[in-house]
Amino acid sequence: MKSKKSIIQTVTEFASPLAEELGYIIWDIEYVKEGGKMILRFTIDKEGGIGIEDCEKFHRAVDVLIEEADPIEDAYTLEVSSPGIERELKYNWHFNAAIGQTVQIKLYKPLDGQKTFVGELVSYDENAVIDCAGKKMEIPAVEIAKANIYFDFTNI
Repeated sequence: MKSKKSIIQTVTEFASPLAEELGYIIWDIEYVKEGGKMILRFTIDKEGGIGIEDCEKFHRAVDVLIEEADPIEDAYTLEVSSPGIERELKYNWHFNAAIGQTVQIKLYKPLDGQKTFVGELVSYDENAVIDCAGKKMEIPAVEIAKANIYFDFTNI
């Protein structure tokens, strides 16, 4: 039986060129167990955002490639979605793409007495630098438990 990491690597190899051909980028691929079943989840994006038609188009195309390659032995459900307005930031390139945007960063342990910070992402390398209401915070990347784009729904 292949590992989850191996399955993700395999599907990434043929799904990435397909996504590019269709005008999308793959934001993330997960192969996870939820509710007792395995799910292969593609999160795709493009300039201007993703709609349901984009998800359907990519789903149909990638499903054919997965069936041909047959990299997954067990039963699974294929899902395709957009990263959403409060997209999770997992990889270095996610953080770099979010520079200039408001982010929420949660830490494993408190820094200056708090574990959650919201501010504009100024830069990202081995540290995330965010501007929290005029105060620049330097947060070690290894201390970040979870990060996402932050959208203030109270101002709608």
